[in-house]
Amino acid sequence: MSGTTTALAIVGLVVFGTIGFALFGVGRIKMDPAQYIVGGRSFGTIFLWVLLAGEIYTTFTFLGIAGLSYSQGAPAFYAIAYGASAYVIGYFLAPAIWRVAKDHDLLTGPDFFETRYGSRVLGVGVALLMFVMVIPYVALQLSGLQILLHIAGYGAYDTTAAVCIAFIVLAFFVFTAGLRGTAWASVVKDIFVLGAVTFAGIAIPVHFFGSPSAMLDRLLATHPQMLLLPASTAFHGTSWYVSTVLLSAIGFYMGPHSWSAVYSARSGDTLRRNAMLLPLYQTFLALMIIAGLAAALIHPGLKGTAVDQSFLLVVAQYYPPWVLGLIAGAGALAALVPASALLLAGASVITKNVAGDAFGFATSDTSRTLLTRVLVIVVALLALGVWLAAQKTVVELLLLYYNGVTQFAPGAAAAFLYRRATAAAVGAGIAVGLAVAIPLAAFNVSPWGINAGFLALIANVLVLLAVSLRSPTSRTMP
Repeated sequence: MSGTTTALAIVGLVVFGTIGFALFGVGRIKMDPAQYIVGGRSFGTIFLWVLLAGEIYTTFTFLGIAGLSYSQGAPAFYAIAYGASAYVIGYFLAPAIWRVAKDHDLLTGPDFFETRYGSRVLGVGVALLMFVMVIPYVALQLSGLQILLHIAGYGAYDTTAAVCIAFIVLAFFVFTAGLRGTAWASVVKDIFVLGAVTFAGIAIPVHFFGSPSAMLDRLLATHPQMLLLPASTAFHGTSWYVSTVLLSAIGFYMGPHSWSAVYSARSGDTLRRNAMLLPLYQTFLALMIIAGLAAALIHPGLKGTAVDQSFLLVVAQYYPPWVLGLIAGAGALAALVPASALLLAGASVITKNVAGDAFGFATSDTSRTLLTRVLVIVVALLALGVWLAAQKTVVELLLLYYNGVTQFAPGAAAAFLYRRATAAAVGAGIAVGLAVAIPLAAFNVSPWGINAGFLALIANVLVLLAVSLRSPTSRTMP
């Protein structure tokens, strides 16, 4: 077997083995909507931990952080800061959301907005927006998958065709397994990814420089600017860093897949324990930053979207194919497992909140489960189309997603903290936030060096407050 086929064969073995393991885990589970979408609300601390880690630590963790540190250096440390900050918010917010979901038998994030603000129009609007925002996040996973398969095949195969094949496998898996299948797959995925990240951040610097600290010494001597944040208003400067950390932390739990994960918990205490345990994963992000910095010294000169390939190109060039296959297999799981949760979440909000609540279609358990499965395929096709049309770096796609979903955060927080907040105020805030965030983010505009999404979030809050103050009544807060 040639090196080219060896690496790809290992990737295939890892991916299909994981899918088989997950399908076996859900083989005897009857898939009604609650089971298919939120895992029967029965996940304990460990199972929820691996599910949340499986959804959170994606190809951004595996490729994007290394790519950002390769091209920019110190700004990549924002990934460590925003996750740690987000878990503090999640410790308080997630159990409160879970209690509302349990009391009212909610299935989706839009259900929460409809229930707390008494507005089906708001629920449907949030559902449509969440559906749209899932697309670039799934496209992010496809971008990562393309990189992994291209390098694992040593450039000998058509990566577009390979991604399409992977899409078919992914869609089949989600169609069959639901959220519980994603959780089972996350068990395997986390083992592989943590092993690969450890290899990237420790073995590569040791191999080429003697130790990670020696690598940093070399970087300090040759490229000292990479270990410093640029000036405040500069591209990826301190203003960008602080605003991006805040934006990402505030929006961390606002994606439709995160609402589903929160609903799947067995209790509020389960979510609190997870908020305390998940920061352990942040230590591994530092290893990916080190891997990207090492790749900048070993394999310099990559530009544009090619920076996401940085540390994998080092593995492909200097290590045997079987090592590349294991690393790429871990990366493929980091793309496919989170994408499965995203596809399911995007499909479920349309099934429940648009087809069911707005149009009275597919309201029985059987029809709702079937329609969700069909829409999984639709979301995957749309994401594939976005990926083919707009080739951006992994980090750019992630930040575009966060600029959008974070606009739901003021409404989610106001549901517990601000009695005067109304459906009209929340809807107006979201609309203004998106109107500011999306155009600026799409064209990479950062006024005064501040992340456009954070400025949009401020506008969102101001509009929510202004419209709420004009409301003649206060909302009941159960």
